[in-house]
Amino acid sequence: MKRSLSIVFWPVFFSCQLIALALVSWHLLAQFHFAYPLGYQLLGLDKHIAEYAPLNRNKADFEYTTPADHWRLFGEITDAVQDSGRGLQNISYPLPNGQTTGLMHEAEIIHLQDVANLIDRFYQAGLIGAAIWLILIAIAVLKKWPPPSYKKVLTGFIAGIALITAAVLAIGPTDVFYWLHVQIFPAGHQWFFYYQDSLMTTLMKAPDIFAFIAVFLLVILITLWVIAFLLFKQTINHRLKNKI
Repeated sequence: MKRSLSIVFWPVFFSCQLIALALVSWHLLAQFHFAYPLGYQLLGLDKHIAEYAPLNRNKADFEYTTPADHWRLFGEITDAVQDSGRGLQNISYPLPNGQTTGLMHEAEIIHLQDVANLIDRFYQAGLIGAAIWLILIAIAVLKKWPPPSYKKVLTGFIAGIALITAAVLAIGPTDVFYWLHVQIFPAGHQWFFYYQDSLMTTLMKAPDIFAFIAVFLLVILITLWVIAFLLFKQTINHRLKNKI
């Protein structure tokens, strides 16, 4: 492959691979509700809920719910945001008198609908990235274009991660976090909730649960990425060796 073409082809190839496998990682973990029961144990969410549920200014008696209720509620939230927000209004928890009441107030439902819309766009971007990636795989295999060496690929990703990390640290992680939320979510829609105002936030011990999920996603993504790269490289080497 000519050097000028290689400079463009492989960055696009690996970027599309990353986007596609990020979607696969997300979708796989979503089927298991992002391992919430494990995070529940590791993060001590039972104690967190017991502490903050009685302080909630909008909803009462959540402290009487059980861990099984909490796992079910998180699963229902996950299923709803994965399904374009359908069913968010119907998520409820049992009261001591045997009746049920809605888990979330309007601002929380609106926020999760925004999250669902964002996830829908992520799926669209992931599918487009996957389609382009598969086309590029086919081109590389047919043309017998060997990918860059492990060292070059690893160096490129480390450099990219280092630049992003340095930028975040220079600006400030908190400032970046708030800036992203302001850019992503519609103006006027609440996205920050105190524990005392949101059972949704209490249930998740946000943002701790997001860090737990991010680690899980990263592990799955790296595993899938390495497997995909090795299989692709093996396929190319096989074609070159056998002159297929």
